[in-house]
Amino acid sequence: MRKIREVLQLKWEDGLSNLAIGKKYGIGSTTVGKYVARASQVGLSWPLPDKFDNGALDEILFPARSCEFGRPLPDWEEVYCRVTCEGVTLQSLWAEYRKAHPQDGYEYTQFCNLFKSWRNDHELPDVLPGKWQISNVPAQDIPILEKWRRSNDRTKWAQAVLVLESSRGACIARLCEKVEKSPSLANKWLKTYQREGIDGLMHRVTKRLSAEKQMEMSIRRDRIVELLHESPRIHGINRASWSLGTLARAYEAAHAESIGISTISDYVRSEGYSFKKARRVLTSPDPQYREKLKEITSILSTLGTNEKFFSVDEFGPFTVRMCGGKALTAKGDTRVIPQHQKGKGRLIITAALELSTNQITHFYSTKKNTDEMIRLLEILLKQYSKENRIYLSWDAASWHVSGRLKQKVAEINNEEYRTSYKTPFVMLAPLPASAQFLNVIESVFSGMARAILHNSDYQSVEECKSTIDKYFEERNRAFRENPKRAGNKIWGKEPVTAQFASTNNCKDRNWR
Repeated sequence: MRKIREVLQLKWEDGLSNLAIGKKYGIGSTTVGKYVARASQVGLSWPLPDKFDNGALDEILFPARSCEFGRPLPDWEEVYCRVTCEGVTLQSLWAEYRKAHPQDGYEYTQFCNLFKSWRNDHELPDVLPGKWQISNVPAQDIPILEKWRRSNDRTKWAQAVLVLESSRGACIARLCEKVEKSPSLANKWLKTYQREGIDGLMHRVTKRLSAEKQMEMSIRRDRIVELLHESPRIHGINRASWSLGTLARAYEAAHAESIGISTISDYVRSEGYSFKKARRVLTSPDPQYREKLKEITSILSTLGTNEKFFSVDEFGPFTVRMCGGKALTAKGDTRVIPQHQKGKGRLIITAALELSTNQITHFYSTKKNTDEMIRLLEILLKQYSKENRIYLSWDAASWHVSGRLKQKVAEINNEEYRTSYKTPFVMLAPLPASAQFLNVIESVFSGMARAILHNSDYQSVEECKSTIDKYFEERNRAFRENPKRAGNKIWGKEPVTAQFASTNNCKDRNWR
């Protein structure tokens, strides 16, 4: 009545249109017109008399409806008890009520509304949950569900939202839309909770994948990683970097198997990369990527017993000082690393990893240049003088592909030189440009850094060198005594097995 009074005032006194009044009060313009027409029919005009309250206005405008308040009402307390204690449906109780009052009883909708108003007045909970709604959530479950609701586990979050909001009378269709789950799955979760409680949702049964399915997933993973290592232009895609959509298209074209964008995303993320990092680290722009990769693979697949293949690179330069990292600490203790430190010296490690025996040859350099590469080459020639042939594989750094180095290799391969010094034949097997992820020695460097450089505080360069020498000595001895490697991450959690593979990602970008 208050709203109708204001509608009449805006219409008769302010002269607003029905549409404008309807927008103001959230009602239709037709409804506004009916209110005004009804007031005109009963002879009302503005201004209304001073003592003309809302009750008097209701009686004049709607005399028939005002008589409804004299209709008989059921005993709501008895209705509530029968519904909660005896499990009688509200529709059955309304049928009994209508049978007792066939002429002047309320219809079912009005009956339900009046019952709801009575419950609200008495602060009683809803006793009429829908088919999929939870009638009651035990107090001990609420903290767990609230924790799930704040967690990063999307499934737990969805389950918590469904259970908590359903118990508060929320519409199940809107809840399904909110959590982006199908009604059938939401129904399954709610029924599980009603039947087994919170434990039923905690212990979800996970299907164990068959050996065939695991093999299929492994093959798919390797194929995707191989695509990431290649440039999109190799596959006829005019992009500088991969996107999920182009990866899916290239995969389908290369392997005649369709794959979804979400599946591609899952595999990429399972490798520990966000997509931004994958573009920066995993893709080689070398147009001859496949040819160089095929050549290296061919060499390794036919490597003879008197042949050795070396993965060569440098670690550093790095400054000897207190370093941070993850470490076991007592509760309440915080390790502090000074922001400004005076370095105790700098180191560069030049090393070669022989893939067939897992042996490291290393020394310390002052610079990264061709002279150091020639020095490493001479050391390897003496150390492996009994071999027929050795292969050197390294990245595309300028000192690795310099003309002077190639000239030195040509000199060593001269028949007279080899006869005089009894040296093996040297062949170069360069990696594709920007393909550090294929350089197997990067994995060893990363494991060394985690094992002896992270959390270190060496007091001098010599102390640091001594620890590095001991690390490589122990590693070499372990692989001489046990050529078969047990597991992927024996030494310092090396990221991948120290063997060449096109799906490798040897360089951990967090350690170098």
